[in-house]
Amino acid sequence: PTGKPHIGYFVPMTKVADYLRAGCHVTILLADIHAFLDNLKSSIEMVKARTAYYEHIVKAMLSSIGVPLEKLKFVVGSSYELTPEFTMDNYRLASIVTEHDAKKAGAEVVKQVQSPLLSGLLYPGMQALDEEYLKVDAQFGGIDQRKIFTFAEKYLPRLGYKKRIHLMNPMVPGLQGSKMSSSEPDSKIDLLDSEKDIKNKVNKAHCEEGNIENNGVLSFATSVLFPISSLRTGEPHFVITRPEKYGGDTVYTDAESLERDFADKKVHPGDLKKSVVAAINALLEPIRKYFETPEMQQILLQAYPPAEVKQKFVKQKKKHN
Repeated sequence: PTGKPHIGYFVPMTKVADYLRAGCHVTILLADIHAFLDNLKSSIEMVKARTAYYEHIVKAMLSSIGVPLEKLKFVVGSSYELTPEFTMDNYRLASIVTEHDAKKAGAEVVKQVQSPLLSGLLYPGMQALDEEYLKVDAQFGGIDQRKIFTFAEKYLPRLGYKKRIHLMNPMVPGLQGSKMSSSEPDSKIDLLDSEKDIKNKVNKAHCEEGNIENNGVLSFATSVLFPISSLRTGEPHFVITRPEKYGGDTVYTDAESLERDFADKKVHPGDLKKSVVAAINALLEPIRKYFETPEMQQILLQAYPPAEVKQKFVKQKKKHN
């Protein structure tokens, strides 16, 4: 739990919904120690506050798409990662892992800096050990986790632990075409953004007519809105709304048809953006309401206090007599 969760998190949430619907028991790890180790982005006190926020926001997201939470379990990493047993296994792992392998495993997850801290090298090994200590059959994460998954498959058997199954979801491109990231404000839509903020961000987003590559607006529709509509109604669908003089509303029941029509310039970027804005606001409205209570507002304030505005010091000119 570091940066504020954004709408890209709906991609893994839809897969969590699939696992729960299939009868799986799902454990969501709130990796507080990992967050602290990731180049010290946050203090341990701040991480604790964000851990509470993450649990509430994930529950609100799943509830907003109609997912039952009975078979969902949340575990905080520090509840077992600070035990003597885990610590000893971490030392055992450190005795066989090379610096090269540890650095390579975390390359896409741990923030890369010119003079990396030792904490970033501990991160992949701890994530591998999480599989054993959570007693899971499989680990699920974004495709940016693949090097850590490969690391776990290589090293866990060397400690006498079984190799786990690894499942991955694609990363949603950001609104400007790159990866959607909490560290790039212009690339993402926060889950608590207002309707006005969402409209402004989507309208400024990169969405070239006919271009389906690195198109964050189109990718969100195909990767998130279609699966969510399927969860809610049993059938995937997405509606492009436009005036009758431009063809009227069009209902798409599969992502491929929408992509094809956008590539063929049958769907204008302006109409796509307007339709995506409406769908996002409908999706986020239950989450915004969930966080309207004083209790939730306090949790949000503790996790993400407003940035201090630095006052500019204006040097006064000396008066000459």
